[in-house]
Amino acid sequence: MLKIEIFPEHEKKQSKLIPGKEGKPAKTIYEQIAYAYLGGKFPVEMKLTLSEEDQAYKAGLYTLDSSSFTVNNFGSLELKRYGLKIVELEEGELM
Repeated sequence: MLKIEIFPEHEKKQSKLIPGKEGKPAKTIYEQIAYAYLGGKFPVEMKLTLSEEDQAYKAGLYTLDSSSFTVNNFGSLELKRYGLKIVELEEGELM
């Protein structure tokens, strides 16, 4: 199971304005910093993409929600490019 941690100092959603190109309007991206435990000595910083309506995740331990996966055209399992969701780990699930 992939463990993802959000620390108290990263409980806020951050916004970033991406300028429009070739006549397209500017776009605002919403992100939150989290850390993924990938088996190394230290967790790796990552960014969770959020929608404008999404609330930021509170500090705690999470794992990927099953809705974050899809089966591609070749029948292989992959992470969705957009719409990554995480769910809080229960105390009994903590690694």
